[in-house]
Amino acid sequence: MTNPAIAGIHHLKFNVADLDRSLDFYSTVLAAKRLVELDHRDKDGEVFAYVLSVENLGTYLELRKSPERAKRESGLDPVTFSVRTHQDLLVWEAHLTALGVHHSGILTGVIGWLLVAEDPDGRHLRFYTLETHPFTVDFSTDAYWLGS
Repeated sequence: MTNPAIAGIHHLKFNVADLDRSLDFYSTVLAAKRLVELDHRDKDGEVFAYVLSVENLGTYLELRKSPERAKRESGLDPVTFSVRTHQDLLVWEAHLTALGVHHSGILTGVIGWLLVAEDPDGRHLRFYTLETHPFTVDFSTDAYWLGS
């Protein structure tokens, strides 16, 4: 029997405690653009989710208001963004520092380098290089940024 096919990722969804605070963060940090025409509204017309476009992400990012779920997701690292080179990662580190975003230093991964930033709900967003180094077992093991 053949497995059914998927066509890719339709969108990413992050539960957030505060829509506007998260929109500000993702707009500032990732230059995300809110697609107002795709706002999700309940039957009373109240907005409960924003849909964002992020250049080169390849899909949409939905921010869904759900404070309880957002709290439970604190510390999770649901997505790893690609950056081309170690030099690009240095630029990201400077960008996050300039914005006052809580983030790791540059860490060594198994085959590349990474940087981890924290969003307003405590979610860990990873930035990992497409540029590689030789496979290593001497990779970073920071418990806070990379888990145990």
